[in-house]
Amino acid sequence: MSSDTLIDANWLDYLLVAIYFGFVLGIGVMARRSVSDSIDFFLSGRSLPAWVTGLAFISANLGAVEIMGMSANGAEIGLSTFHYFWVGAVPAMLFLGVVMMPFYYGSKVRSVPEFMFKRFGTGAHLVNAISFAVAQLLIAGVNLALLAGIVHALLGWPIWVALIVAGAVVLSYITLGGLSAAIYNEVLQFFVIVASLLPLTLIGLHRVGGWNGLTDKISAASESASSASEAPAAAQQLNAWPGQALSGFDSPILSVVGIVFGLGFVLSFGYWTTNFVEVQRAMASDSISAARKTPIIGAFPKMFIPFIVIIPGMVSAVLVTEMIDLKNGGTPSGGASGDGVAYNDALLLLMRDVLPNGLLGLAIAGLLAAFMAGMAANISAFNTVFSYDLWQRYIRKDHSDDYYLRIGRLATVGATVIAIFTAQIAMGYDNVMNYLQTLFGFFNAPLFATFILGMFWKRMTPTAGWVGLVAGTLSALAVDRSAAAGLFELSGQGTAFLAASVAFVVDIVLSIVVSLVTKPKPASELRGLVYSETPREDRTDPNEAAMPWYQRTLPLAGIALAMVIVLNFVF
Repeated sequence: MSSDTLIDANWLDYLLVAIYFGFVLGIGVMARRSVSDSIDFFLSGRSLPAWVTGLAFISANLGAVEIMGMSANGAEIGLSTFHYFWVGAVPAMLFLGVVMMPFYYGSKVRSVPEFMFKRFGTGAHLVNAISFAVAQLLIAGVNLALLAGIVHALLGWPIWVALIVAGAVVLSYITLGGLSAAIYNEVLQFFVIVASLLPLTLIGLHRVGGWNGLTDKISAASESASSASEAPAAAQQLNAWPGQALSGFDSPILSVVGIVFGLGFVLSFGYWTTNFVEVQRAMASDSISAARKTPIIGAFPKMFIPFIVIIPGMVSAVLVTEMIDLKNGGTPSGGASGDGVAYNDALLLLMRDVLPNGLLGLAIAGLLAAFMAGMAANISAFNTVFSYDLWQRYIRKDHSDDYYLRIGRLATVGATVIAIFTAQIAMGYDNVMNYLQTLFGFFNAPLFATFILGMFWKRMTPTAGWVGLVAGTLSALAVDRSAAAGLFELSGQGTAFLAASVAFVVDIVLSIVVSLVTKPKPASELRGLVYSETPREDRTDPNEAAMPWYQRTLPLAGIALAMVIVLNFVF
């Protein structure tokens, strides 16, 4: 293996990666032909079928964060990482499809902040649009940092060169084709990611002697761990519940409550139901029925993704020399960043050790695909919110459609440049998942509280909308800074769960108090925005009743829910 690169790829691997990039840019060029106005660029002209938007919905979420972050968690804490999927994703995705999607799609808004504007007016809209835009720039930086890490590992280029090159590729296909290019690429990326991670999982498991071999090795490593090791006990790594390794609580009861309320309710519902990156995919579909089914179709692959991202992380922790050393309290040198091996490197090091050339090229293409899908999703959501919700509403009103399309393309360039700088923040974290959960606590938890209260309580007022959002965000920030200052300590992602829960409760309580002393909107203005004021026919697709049962929203959601409950019991 050459000394200056982490992964020793050969011509066959590079050829596979080059072919993949050719496809990506080709899709951008083809999608450009269908972009005639801003709705085409930002929302794909609302013309895509449910299976396309459903796969894109999952692929947009299957970015660097999901793959590197979840495999890092798998290596560090084991099976309790499954909660991010079975508790922290699928239930909220089903709720989005069944309950909330009809409001988004039916109100014909172009973004989540625009929905906030219709429900609460300027204050809440401005707070939401700015906080969302900032969050997307920070999260795009995470994807870009990990993308640059792969380029550095593969080619040995300096990180700053890798950052610029990786940013330029993503920029080219979104600027060309807008959301359609991002979505069709996401569908391609979904299949590339699965095709690259499945062999890695199977070969890795085979190397350690199957599932029983993996559990034996984790138990043996735990028994012989040095005093410097901070790894959880084997029983915690090999059972998903009660999940103390994830929550940071010593008490099993508090741990379950923290995971179910902090992750399963506040963080997960906050992320999946109000995150425009995800909702934008469903808004691009061709009917209310397709929009509702988008997250539900996405839930089926979502519940099986842990097997190809978390299990390889667990295998890496007992098979790869550097990862064994790291988990035992050592500080091995090298890693994608060049500053020493971190848990984020679990997947890359496993690829290096178990994949033959050819499969290695496919796996690298899969990772590049994932990071580009994640970053493209962040940037395409950012350019929509920046162009419609900030520029058009507050800076330059009443211009031509071409003008806003131009602004959208310029915003895309600006966001990519800023992401190169925000990537530096993400590089400071040993496990990017910790950083991400912190960001979600700041931005998504208070937004979900405002949303859910405003959607089901017509008395909630416009003033309460923005006061709750600001107070919720500040309270999450206060919890995070208190932990950083050493006022209290929670291991795992406990601090992020606590910050999100505090933000949610503060937002709800303040919103109720402020609503009771301020003036609500008249009921006539709340149709399509509040559940009790929206007639049933506005919330359903009249054509759905004629479809066979397996194409209808509720039966599909019921099957997905039953499957995820079974998975929780089995593991």
